[in-house]
Amino acid sequence: MDTQIWGAAGAGLLAGGALIVGAVAAWFVRVPGPVVAGVMAFGSGVLISALAFDLVEKAEESGGFVPTMAGFLGGAIVYVGLNLLLDWRDARNRRGSGESPGTGTGIAIGALLDGVPETAVLGLSMTTGSGLSIPVLAAVVISNLPEGLASTAELKKDGRSARYVFALWIGIAVACAVSSLAGYLLLDGAPVEVTAFVTAIAAGAILAMICDTMIPEAFRDTKAFTGLLAVIGFFVSFAIHALS
Repeated sequence: MDTQIWGAAGAGLLAGGALIVGAVAAWFVRVPGPVVAGVMAFGSGVLISALAFDLVEKAEESGGFVPTMAGFLGGAIVYVGLNLLLDWRDARNRRGSGESPGTGTGIAIGALLDGVPETAVLGLSMTTGSGLSIPVLAAVVISNLPEGLASTAELKKDGRSARYVFALWIGIAVACAVSSLAGYLLLDGAPVEVTAFVTAIAAGAILAMICDTMIPEAFRDTKAFTGLLAVIGFFVSFAIHALS
């Protein structure tokens, strides 16, 4: 049990740590925008494959069609609703908006809104007895890297100090670890229908996030290559799924 608990927390911390790696790279090296956008497009495909085959499909197989689809639609509705509320209150700057971050609050809320569903499913994947889902972990790490790059570049441009920026991302990485740990602790031993429902909630929220932020942001720089890079990401993620 202790090993599983540490594994869930470590998986979330590793996923959140990708944000810190991206932040370090953006702070000390000027990463070209097309490179960041290319990684984001690739990560979109990786995430779509992971949520389709490692989340939704497995949730439906274990918990049934109705709980899975209810959770999937519910997750998307909740995510979009929170976005609308935060944008109405001007409390979040979306990753794909191209806006200056202004304060770290908008960046933090946006990153948490994107990151909590992603990392919660890492802990959830460990409740099935099959261990940590490597394709999902790889997908989350790849998607978080460009977010850390792009957001940190904006924060640095806006005059934020290194201490402020890295404290912000470290805090979010810790929150990701807590999210993954909560996904494991709260649902370990829960009925399969409940686990399927909650897993699908996360999957629906992730797909809504991809369409809301990652693909639009990637398209700004990669243009016609966005689709190809996403397909390559899907291919790589599905290969990991099929061979694991």
